[in-house]
Amino acid sequence: MALIKSVRGFTPKIGKNCFLADNATIIGDTTIGDDCSIWFGTVLRGDVNTITIGNCVNIQDGSVLHTLYQKSTIEIGDHVSVGHNVTIHGAKVHDYALIGMGSTLLDDAEIGEGAIIAAGSVVTARTKVGPYELWAGVPAKFVKMVSPEQGKEINQKIAHNYLMYSKWYSADDAKTEIL
Repeated sequence: MALIKSVRGFTPKIGKNCFLADNATIIGDTTIGDDCSIWFGTVLRGDVNTITIGNCVNIQDGSVLHTLYQKSTIEIGDHVSVGHNVTIHGAKVHDYALIGMGSTLLDDAEIGEGAIIAAGSVVTARTKVGPYELWAGVPAKFVKMVSPEQGKEINQKIAHNYLMYSKWYSADDAKTEIL
């Protein structure tokens, strides 16, 4: 069972039909929408400020979300995929965005609708990534525009696939067997 911990009078709010991996940690002023999946080893640390996650969002294994005390918050829109081992620190991510594995988003960065952040990229503080843009590198820079089909439809499909994967863990065959 995931660790869900109140802190400073704030208790996490979890939407309907969400999968929380056994060792996920959700703390404090954190709100998660419906149909989300928070995967193994992920930490949502809403202890110093607010984390708000929309509907049908997947935050994959090993990711860490945190903020700056009284300065930055995290807002994640609907149908967003956050890849494995991503760090989001006080950033805003709009609907249908894809944040690639191992990426870092720093305080007050903003990722536009349908944007793609390539794996391993570092989006520095206060950087604005526009809708349907692909950014890559350290520090991340604009690479090219992506079509609405890629930036919305494909990203939405990835998010929905993770909703499907999460259902496998509630199925009868997901039981632990000790040998």
